Amino acid sequence: MTQRVELATVMDRLAIEELITDYAVSVDDGDWTAYRGLFSPDGRADYRRAGGIEGSAAEITEWLTRTMELFPMRQHLIVNRRLRFGRLDNDTGDTAEVQADYINPMRFTGDGAGTAADAASNAPSGTPSGAPDFVCGGRYAFALVRTRSGWRLRGVTVHEKWRRTEGAAATTTR
Repeated sequence: MTQRVELATVMDRLAIEELITDYAVSVDDGDWTAYRGLFSPDGRADYRRAGGIEGSAAEITEWLTRTMELFPMRQHLIVNRRLRFGRLDNDTGDTAEVQADYINPMRFTGDGAGTAADAASNAPSGTPSGAPDFVCGGRYAFALVRTRSGWRLRGVTVHEKWRRTEGAAATTTR
């Protein structure tokens, strides 16, 4: 490999790392415009193995907008990222896959009436009594494609492995 190719590879890795981080931050912050902008025009996501839906990025954005109202405080931690270039069908050198583990603690309002600002104003003591924490963990499979606007998500698949609510034992969902 030449130094130029090695530098390009490092730059691609950094851009993809930033995209995955932007994914987590946009969901945690409820920035659904930013979330939608992370996807390629043909982008899709599959949350069925985590109790959700599968669909286009626009459909998923709409679903997440409603669903995340139940969880005004959330914080994705995405770790153990394994990046592989050129793994998608008909690759022209501009595709990649990332497999990454996640843990996702969230504060559940129970009625969806809370907002992220409401939850933050109660920090660190939490929400009113009876509102349990919800924590889940699993693995993401991200399919990425380089576009004129940079790297974008072509697909996101969530493989939830476990979940628990406060006071309950972890439930394996594999």
